[in-house]
Amino acid sequence: MDGLRWLLLVVGLLVVAAVYWYSRREASRASGPEPSSRLEPSLGDSAELEGDAEQLANDEFSEDFDVDDDASEIEVEDSVGVVEKPREKIVTLRLVARRQAKTFAGDELALGMRAVGMRHGRFGIFHRYVGDDENRVVYSAASLVEPGSFDLANLKEQRLPGISLFMVLPGPLEGAEAFDMMMDAARSLAKSLQGELLDESGSTLSIQRERYLREEIIQYQHGIRVA
Repeated sequence: MDGLRWLLLVVGLLVVAAVYWYSRREASRASGPEPSSRLEPSLGDSAELEGDAEQLANDEFSEDFDVDDDASEIEVEDSVGVVEKPREKIVTLRLVARRQAKTFAGDELALGMRAVGMRHGRFGIFHRYVGDDENRVVYSAASLVEPGSFDLANLKEQRLPGISLFMVLPGPLEGAEAFDMMMDAARSLAKSLQGELLDESGSTLSIQRERYLREEIIQYQHGIRVA
């Protein structure tokens, strides 16, 4: 009787072990092929996989860069229609004092600039505007003393060696017209303040040099029209 009990116990343990091993094998199969196994796709499978890979790459590109057909067409049209901003040209003159002291009285200089139609404005310097529109500057004048601005509250106590008259092209007026306006103002200031006009390099502004500057401006303006 005892021998039968032991036999039944051993058989039961073997059954439990067999069930455990079988369940582990089925779970391994459900989770995927074993590492040593290798899938060999057929020709049809390969083409399908390549198509899926290409579609996946396109989808990822679209998601990363947010590209769509309409947006691409708009960007191309915009890039074709872009007009480059013309290269700027700056024309500069200097007005310096001839007096023995080699300076101008600050208040006299300010009054002289106002007399030729210039007004104190942006950056603390004087400007000549088209009418009253302060966004349309024809030419400007800065002090030769850094930082170039004019302190209106203390002009009476100031002595300044001179000013720099300059214009930036393209501007609100044709280049030659703006240059003629600046030259007229410069001559009036030189006469009223007993000053001397110099070019951008510090040399006396001769008639020949003035004509050369004007011709350069005309050529620059012509280049803008051609472009």
